Parts: sequence; structure tokens; C-alpha cells
Amino acid sequence: MATDAVAQLADSLAKTQVTEGELSYKGQGRKFDNAQSVEEMVKEIQEFKGLQALRLEGNTYGVEAAQAIAKALETKSEFKYCYWSDMFTGRLRSEIPPALNSLGAALMTAGARLTVLDLSDNAFGPDGVKGIEKLLKSTACHTLQELRLNNCGMGIGGGKILAAALTECYKQSSAQGTPLGLKVFIAGRNRLENDGATALAQAFQLMGSLEEVHVPQNGINHPGVTALATAMQHNPQLRVLNLNDNTFTKKGAIAMAQALKHLRSVQVINFGDCLVRSEGAIAIAEAVTEGLPILKELNLSFGEITGEAALLVAQSVEGKATLEKLDLNGNCLGEEGCDALREVMDGLNMGDLLGSLSDDEGEPEDDDEDDEEEEDDYEEDDDVEEEDSSVNQVSSPPSVPRPPDAASFLCFPSPDKLLKLGTKRALLFEQQVDVADAGKTAEAFLKISSVYNEEDEDVKSAVLDSIDAILRKAFASPSFQGYNFVSSLLVMLGLLKSEDKVKPVRVVPGHLQALEYVVRQDYFPQDHIAVLEAFMSRHIQALESCSSARNILKSTLEQVRPEN
Repeated sequence: MATDAVAQLADSLAKTQVTEGELSYKGQGRKFDNAQSVEEMVKEIQEFKGLQALRLEGNTYGVEAAQAIAKALETKSEFKYCYWSDMFTGRLRSEIPPALNSLGAALMTAGARLTVLDLSDNAFGPDGVKGIEKLLKSTACHTLQELRLNNCGMGIGGGKILAAALTECYKQSSAQGTPLGLKVFIAGRNRLENDGATALAQAFQLMGSLEEVHVPQNGINHPGVTALATAMQHNPQLRVLNLNDNTFTKKGAIAMAQALKHLRSVQVINFGDCLVRSEGAIAIAEAVTEGLPILKELNLSFGEITGEAALLVAQSVEGKATLEKLDLNGNCLGEEGCDALREVMDGLNMGDLLGSLSDDEGEPEDDDEDDEEEEDDYEEDDDVEEEDSSVNQVSSPPSVPRPPDAASFLCFPSPDKLLKLGTKRALLFEQQVDVADAGKTAEAFLKISSVYNEEDEDVKSAVLDSIDAILRKAFASPSFQGYNFVSSLLVMLGLLKSEDKVKPVRVVPGHLQALEYVVRQDYFPQDHIAVLEAFMSRHIQALESCSSARNILKSTLEQVRPEN
């Protein structure tokens, strides 16, 4: 008899109290339709003194059952932890909001102060978010630290409702002197898309307390990613950032890279399957190089990243003593690229930290059809320019020619025009070129350097003086994005393929000769040297006609490269 009693007691404890203050019915797979079906549970809740946590996950609860449980919770003022994931399987969606409403109202009545609210794996949609809207705005959530809403099908509408509720909670709690300090936010697989993500980003920026953000598989593109990136800059304690399986593309990746430069506590970055592409990967590599001192994991898998960019990512983790994993699987490295990547990681004594490369897509093939479409687009643009030019010729009076100016030179560069600008040419270019725009600055650099002539001292001096004036001003500005400048140069020179339709210029020796001068100047950031060196080392047809200038530039890059 005694043995049976002990066994019965042990079984009862296993089903209910797991830790101090916690009552658990987790994973019992039971169906509770009405008040009668939860009578035993209600009694246990009522008799449990000091109840802090209730685990209801892994069962299914009807409206009447939820209302009965809620009634029992109305006196539990010490309650903190709601583990209520996967509790509406097989229920009509219309049943979920009233069930959640009753549970939330009970917690408010009890004067509870929640720390964790987990409603993951409840496919309740936007209406389900409305079911917890009042709770989220109430004092019960002023102390909330973890909000878990993974796989709830919130959609854009639900994301906006959630964002508004969190914003209201923050404002009300701040007014009472205890601002909401949410640390963990999980909302994967919710179809938030750009509008939902942007709305939440505004709430995140307001709070500034996040340590973990998980929003994978939400159909977010670069506008939403950019909004989240801006918000993350205002959360200095961020440790984990997981946006797996959204679509960054270059714009989103660059925005996120800029955000990472403001963060020092990040340990895990998961941008796998996010289509960051090579330009985005290079930007992220720059951010890793400059900061992230305690980085543990970097996932850039399945992002259409080519070999050169992947090598820069590998080089960026040098000296990261806390690193545990670098994942670059599923990209476009090719066999030689994979070998080179392994060689770099081995050289850093980090070979065992490189994840598998078994799903590598191989080196990207040039898409002739896309190239033809791009060429057609450019030809159309050229036709328009020619038509405009002919109209101007007809309408312009054939009288006194217009004196040379910086704008005219940048439209149609020539050595003669550059010299005719006179001794004030540097000032004229400074006034003409918008150095706040890295792309326009790069374009101006290429236009001016295209007339460089090593044998003509006057032209050579004019080119270098003009370039100096523009770039010194640009790099002196704290807001100038040096990576964007270098990236734009590489794209315009045809050394890096862009997702945007940019027609590369014809590379001439002057471009590389002027660049060789620039990289030796004190204003040029040393952390950009490795990027240029990697691309100058490639066998690219566009550079074949400038082999001598390229070799000189490569030699200089090796000399000025920072010591490891």
C-alpha cells in the first residue's frame, strides 16, 4: 500500500509541479472542451500557493475550458510565466480570441506581473493578436521580458496590432517610471512582410532593450530589413539576430551591415538563406572586421555569395577568439573557391570552425539573356541621350560657346576641359559633386581619372588635385559610407556584378593609376585595402588592357595593406 501511495504521488508530481512555483500539464495531448473537463486542473491551480508559472502547451482547450482556467487564475498575484504554446490544435479560429481574452483578463484582475508570454504554434492570425491586445497594453505586461509568438500566422495586420500594443505598453510603463524592457522577441513564420516588420521596427527602436530578435521566414524584403536594421542600432545590448530565410538583397544587407557597426554585444548572426549576395557579404565582412568582438556564430549560407566575397568574410573573422562557427554553405564558390576558403580558415587556425560546404552551388554562370536585356536597356538610354542632344543642337543658338565648368567636364570629360577649369578646379568639383552620395562620388572619381596622363604633368597634377579635394572631403564626413564608395567603384569598373542595372565603364589605365595614388593617401581607410586587393587579383577581361597599371596598383596595395 505504501509503495502504491508513493508511486501515485510521484506520478502526480510528474504531471504537475516541475519546479518551485510551476504547474505543468505540458505535452499530455489531452482535449479540454468545457468547464467539466478541466475541473481537476482548476482545483490544482486554486490550491497551488505561490503559483508563478503555468504550462498548458501540447493540449487543446475550448472557450469554456479556457474560461474556467482563467477564473482560477484571478487570485494568482504572483504569476509571471505563461507557457501557452500549441494549445488550440483542432479548434476553430473563432474560438481562440475569446479564450485568450478570458485568460488575459484574469491575469489583469490578479494584478500579475508577467516575465514570459509564450503563445507560439497557435495559428490564430490577426484576430488572435486582438485576443491579447488588452493584456499587452496592461500593467501585467509592463515587466514583460520575453514575448514568443513563433508560427502564429499573424500576417501584416497582426504585426501592426502587435506593434501598436507594444508601443502603448512602453509609453504607459514609462509614464509610471518603469519602462517596458523587452529582451527576447520571437516571431518566425508569421508572414509579417515589409509593413508588419516596419511597424514592429518602430516599437523596437522605441524600447531599445532587446537582446534577442528572431523573425525568420516572414517574407521581409529590403525595405523591411532596412527598417529593422535602423531599429537594431538603438538596441545596444543585442546578442542574437536571426532573420533567416528573408530576402535582404544588396540594399538590405548593406543597411544591416551598417547597423552591426553600432553594436558590440552581438554573438549570433543568422542571415542564412537571405540572398545577401556578394556586395552585401562584403559589407557585412567590413562590419565584422571593424567590431563584433565577441561574435560566436556567423551564418551567411545560401546567399548567392561568390568566392572573392566569401574569402573576405573569412578574413574578417581573424582574431575573433569567441568564434564557434562560420557557415558559408550553399553559396557560389566553385570547387576552387571552396578550397581557397578552407585554406584561408586553416591559415587562421580556424579550419574546424568552418561549416560544411557540401551544398555549394558552383561558380555563377554569366546570364547571357540578362546581359542582353541590360545592353538593350542601355542602348535605349543612349538613344534617348542622342535624341536630346540633337534637340539641343537645333534649339541652342550657335553664338558664343559656354565657358567650361565642372558640370560640363563631368558630362564629357577631356584633358583640355579639365585644364581650362583653371586653378580653382578643385573647389569647383567640391561644389559640384555631392560627396554625401558615395555612388556619385565614385562616378566623379572615374570621370576625372579617365583623363589621367602619366606623361603630361599638367593634366596629371590637375587630376590628382581634383580627386584629392573630393575624396578628402568625402572621407572626412562621419556619415560618408566608405564601403559604398569602394563597392560602387568595383561595380562601375565591371569587377563586381550588381543586382541593379549598372552599365560598367570601359576601364582605362588612368582609373587604376589614380586609384594607386589614392590608396597611398592618409584619408583612405586601410580596412578597404583588402577588398580592392582581392578584386585586383582576379583574372578579369576588363583589366587585361591595363595590365601594367593593374600590376603597379596590386604592388602598392600589398605594400600599404595593414599588418595582421
